Amino acid sequence: MTYVNINLTAFGRFFVEGNMEEFRTIYRILKELRTAMDQEEIDPECISAESIGLSYPKWSRLMVMLVEEGYIKGIAVIYSMSSSIPRIKMTRPEITLKGLEYLEENSLMKKAERLAKGIKDSIPGL
Repeated sequence: MTYVNINLTAFGRFFVEGNMEEFRTIYRILKELRTAMDQEEIDPECISAESIGLSYPKWSRLMVMLVEEGYIKGIAVIYSMSSSIPRIKMTRPEITLKGLEYLEENSLMKKAERLAKGIKDSIPGL
């Protein structure tokens, strides 16, 4: 019998628990920052909670994960004793090489997700 040691990162835990909505949001944030690389100045509004369509607490926690995993930089995470929600200060948000690799690896995941959704939508009762 072979045992496999699996190290579940923050993203891995989301995947195992089936929270694909968070993965789509993470993918969208990284994709926006990749697109913004062509611009002289990156507009932080393109990845704000409002533009992504998330509550501030959820957006803030996802941004913390992206920073801690090394997918984005130029963002300060501020913890306070008076709030359980980390505050995010975007000074110059940018995608990192690790973030670009994540997008590349997960573009296949997006294709598989679209295929699965198409199959689900075409089979009644599924």
